[in-house]
Amino acid sequence: MIICPWCGTNYIDFQSNCKNCGGPLQAVAEASAASAPDGSLPTPPPAPRPISDKYIWRLLFADGWAITAFVFGLLGLIFALVGGGLIVGIITAFVGIPFFLLGIAFLGAGGGIMIWRYQQAQKIVNVLRVGQATQGQVVELQENYSVSVNGQHPWEIRYQFQAGGQDHAGQVSTLNQPGPKLQVGKPVCVLYLPTDAQWNSIYPHP
Repeated sequence: MIICPWCGTNYIDFQSNCKNCGGPLQAVAEASAASAPDGSLPTPPPAPRPISDKYIWRLLFADGWAITAFVFGLLGLIFALVGGGLIVGIITAFVGIPFFLLGIAFLGAGGGIMIWRYQQAQKIVNVLRVGQATQGQVVELQENYSVSVNGQHPWEIRYQFQAGGQDHAGQVSTLNQPGPKLQVGKPVCVLYLPTDAQWNSIYPHP
């Protein structure tokens, strides 16, 4: 059985990418070689790694800012439609204009935030594709109760690592409850861009 290291989906037969999240899968022999029996950190496949573009949406689905942007956009659409309907009614145009303008403002804010977070997610996918591996350590684990997705709260995992002789920090969000290997103080494999280590992620992304 093949288990996707990115989202936990199980497959009976091998395939190069997970159909659920788009992450690359390793054949059984490769997966065994990548994870030593002594519990050492997983070894990423050689770059470039075949991370699907649709993995961006999985990152956004667990991102608090992206979820907020979606809510803003939805509210903006509702206000704009209601305001537009009242404006068309002529008699209620005076009431409709504020609704319409508020809707446009919400749509603009939501769209701007979503574009920003989408670009951030693209960069993280690029890190997963071509990033260089090093060892880091989990320094903080927190559940974000201000955001809820289908009754679940995203987990924020903060970690530290060294690259180029300097200390760096990173953070990832996930809707999956972190297991024993992602607790505070535990070592983790970190991928980062050698040209700009501020772009980094845990491997495999939780």
